Amino acid sequence: METPTFHLHDTAHFFTPVPAVVTTATSGFVASMSHPRVTLSAALLLTVPPIMWACNAVLGRVIASMASPMTLNLLRWCIAFVLLLPLAAPVLRRSSALWPNWRRFLGLGLLSIGGYNALLYLSLNTSTPINVTLVGSITPVWMLLIGRLFFGMAISRRQWLGAAMSICGVMVVLSRGELDLLLQVHLVPGDFYMLLASAAWAYYSWMLAHPTSEPSNIRSNWAEFLLAQIALGLIWSILFAGGEWALGLGRFTLSWPLAAALLFIAIGPAVLAYRAWGAGVARAGPSVAGFFINLTPLFTAVLSGLFLGEIPHAYHALAFALIVGGIVVSSRR
Repeated sequence: METPTFHLHDTAHFFTPVPAVVTTATSGFVASMSHPRVTLSAALLLTVPPIMWACNAVLGRVIASMASPMTLNLLRWCIAFVLLLPLAAPVLRRSSALWPNWRRFLGLGLLSIGGYNALLYLSLNTSTPINVTLVGSITPVWMLLIGRLFFGMAISRRQWLGAAMSICGVMVVLSRGELDLLLQVHLVPGDFYMLLASAAWAYYSWMLAHPTSEPSNIRSNWAEFLLAQIALGLIWSILFAGGEWALGLGRFTLSWPLAAALLFIAIGPAVLAYRAWGAGVARAGPSVAGFFINLTPLFTAVLSGLFLGEIPHAYHALAFALIVGGIVVSSRR
């Protein structure tokens, strides 16, 4: 939602105690998330991350041999940290409200900065592009299930129908309009990493939308909110990268192409995509936002046509219609 090939991409202790005023508002939150609607602004915001992730996929094919997955992830977020520091440095001060809520941000960092991205890179390093993208298309279903199990969201028939339409759209892209290609898919260990990554991203998205005692001054400042996640998420990224090198699996070859790629990955798929995703989830809700992730393989196919000489076909238009149709159906009251 990386090594490069195509990218698609209960833990109650993660939450700090919720004051009574927030608890009272929870029923309203659940009701609104059960009947989501997509405005034009929310749709535009939620379209930015798939575009960024698709760019990341095409670019990632070029730098696959230059950096190992966990190392690439760590470097990406280190650069993003430095870029955000001038905008949000006060959030790291000892007096900041971040530290009384460090458990929540540590949880957000594990599920996204460390966990999701680490599993995604690892999956793309051990599985085929078509398998990883296909498994990643399960994210809307994870959104619905996690919302129902942990956040009390009711699932409507329209949402299940929308999920089915969206996944069918992804399958059309992956199969290139030929059913035989889907029948040849075989799951490997890397696909299960992607399954876990999708679940982590779904839970992360629900945590973004769920009312908590999180300080409003941090939440209202997008740069501080993201920097707080990155700061604690880097703890997980460092641990995972350290384990990679300890196992003798790490690699890193510094070059100007790699430096340029890392800068783009930090600015686009990291900072801009996370900023847009958080704002989009806040407006449309996690259950609807999850459907937009399935635009990633479509954008990947289009970008491949532009930069890799692969000409788009009629099935791309059919896939787009199914994915967007799934979003529209699931978001209607």
